[in-house]
Amino acid sequence: MAVMTQFNSVSLHRHIADTYNFDYFHHGWVQIWAAEQTNTTSEWYLGTADAVRKKLSRVLQANSDYVLILGADHLYRMDYGAMLNFHIDTNADVTVAAQTVISEDTNRFGILKTNVDRRITHFVEKPTDPQVLSQLISYPGQDKPYIGSMGIYMFSTKALVELIEYNNDRDFARDILPRAIKTHNIYSYDFQSYWDDLGTIRAYYDTNLKLTQVERSFDFYNPESPIYTSQRYLPGSVVEKSHMEEVLLTEGCIIREATIRHSVIGLRSHIGSGTQILDSLILGADYFWANEGGESDELNSGIGQNCYIEGAIVDTNVHMGPNCVVKPFPRGTNFDTENWVVRDGIVIFPKDVSIPADTVITPERYKPPYPMNI
Repeated sequence: MAVMTQFNSVSLHRHIADTYNFDYFHHGWVQIWAAEQTNTTSEWYLGTADAVRKKLSRVLQANSDYVLILGADHLYRMDYGAMLNFHIDTNADVTVAAQTVISEDTNRFGILKTNVDRRITHFVEKPTDPQVLSQLISYPGQDKPYIGSMGIYMFSTKALVELIEYNNDRDFARDILPRAIKTHNIYSYDFQSYWDDLGTIRAYYDTNLKLTQVERSFDFYNPESPIYTSQRYLPGSVVEKSHMEEVLLTEGCIIREATIRHSVIGLRSHIGSGTQILDSLILGADYFWANEGGESDELNSGIGQNCYIEGAIVDTNVHMGPNCVVKPFPRGTNFDTENWVVRDGIVIFPKDVSIPADTVITPERYKPPYPMNI
């Protein structure tokens, strides 16, 4: 497995290096293929197809008849062997994993249409034109009338070379596939199980919070097909005199006299007494705070005492002083400040920022028109 990385990828590289450690007798491998300058190009990856083209010589070194190309921002569980068997049985050059989608989501996906044999006859990337959409309806009258690409592609290696080697097309969905359906056998593989695209801040936020619910669509605890996390050697979390409902709690946390509902609490989170957290993602820390053993008003205590945080994403190593108040903004709201931003109404604190005590971030305090870079 090759992982092609480009933007802000240091933490991802660290995760891969720490997680995938094989012995000398294991034939599998996981490698990072970062964007790099070469004798033929000085540019970064310009799209999905461009990234594979720039690494095509390495792909061919694997000497495989098939290449599976996956998106990195999805949540699902799939047997790729079944997709490969479908690809072989249909004598496909390319197989696109697909699901039915609702009308409101057509602008998020590549929308395709097939004949009775599941061969793709139309493919339009993120269509918005009503006339075009009317021609792409596959199941009239259904709740999900369209078929959407999942961004998961099985290529026969020969076809992959033919489609990307001698052109400058940048993206599979926007450039390669719409043209390829006229020259190659492109088939749709129906995937019936749970799949979610985390390609936007809102989707990432909503999907993570869904996982905290007792009745959830995706289950990490499936004994027949388990999903493992990276090995860590952290102490169990300490939770004292706190109330928690629908919470995903990880290792190494210290939580005292707090109220947490419908939230994710990440590694090594330190949450002070009297703090309330609702509908939020607290991503934790890469290291333990120096004063994790006691109550302190210092900013290096993670989230301080008597804070109220609702509808937020708090990235790793954020220092938040006591008595801070954070509330969500109306959906569609976007603006930037020096230490935090709002995206689609969600207040986001980037990595390593320090938020002073008594900070108030609410729609009542910041009203439109919202300035940029306050």
